[in-house]
Amino acid sequence: MSSNLVEIKPRRGWGSLDLDEVWEFRELLYFLVWREVKGRYRQMALGPLWIVLKPLVTMVVFTMIFGNLAKIPSDGLPYPLFSIAALLPWQLFVVAASKSAGSLVTNMSVISKVYFPRLTVPISAAASGLVDFCMSFLVLIGMMVFYGVVPPLQVLALPLFVALAVAASLALGLCLATLSVKFRDVSFGVEHALQVGMYLTPVVYSASMIPERWRDLYMLNPMAWVVEGFRWSLFGKGQPPDWTLALSAGLVLALLLVGLATFRRTERTIVDLK
Repeated sequence: MSSNLVEIKPRRGWGSLDLDEVWEFRELLYFLVWREVKGRYRQMALGPLWIVLKPLVTMVVFTMIFGNLAKIPSDGLPYPLFSIAALLPWQLFVVAASKSAGSLVTNMSVISKVYFPRLTVPISAAASGLVDFCMSFLVLIGMMVFYGVVPPLQVLALPLFVALAVAASLALGLCLATLSVKFRDVSFGVEHALQVGMYLTPVVYSASMIPERWRDLYMLNPMAWVVEGFRWSLFGKGQPPDWTLALSAGLVLALLLVGLATFRRTERTIVDLK
């Protein structure tokens, strides 16, 4: 008789995050990411081309409304380039946060039958947004070539802002994932909240338009730093890093740890809430 048994029992207190267990199931994590990306565009005529078309169409609309009609300043950059540099990280955040928040509901049929670290589900959902981002980033590179823009040396800092966007989305997703199992309308609420959040983030406008007395408070929004960080890294424009970036990143890290601990504490009740 095999002795390789897995004992599933309720956790006491907050317990351990058991991230090493997630690493042991990394092949499953890769599979879930691939399944999420593949399933998202299944039975669509254009398939993965939507990854590229979505930011392009949004950029054109924003350019016509905010660039041409509203004449919103764009830090001396062509407005299409100014907007696409913000749209890509914002869409990364939106996709990763919304998918991870609803990931348990989507995968409940598997979760209720097979044991594996439940934490792999929201992580894989967030990682699928990163895959979309990497593909759509080719659009931004092409536009930089078209406009003859050469990135400055601080482009080396770009991965840090990508990591901040992913961490912020996963932190939000983990805090809402188990809640969405009990209250199915949480996923809809997240989508609407993120739509409003775009206008509280310098996507269609520059952070320099925020009054000086409010700017430090405004820049505590992690995605404000992600968006401005993209423009600063790629074009040398926008808000350069200051002390509020460190504080904002610290808030994301704290929220991420709370989300991880909360998820691990409540995951034992996931199947009971379905």
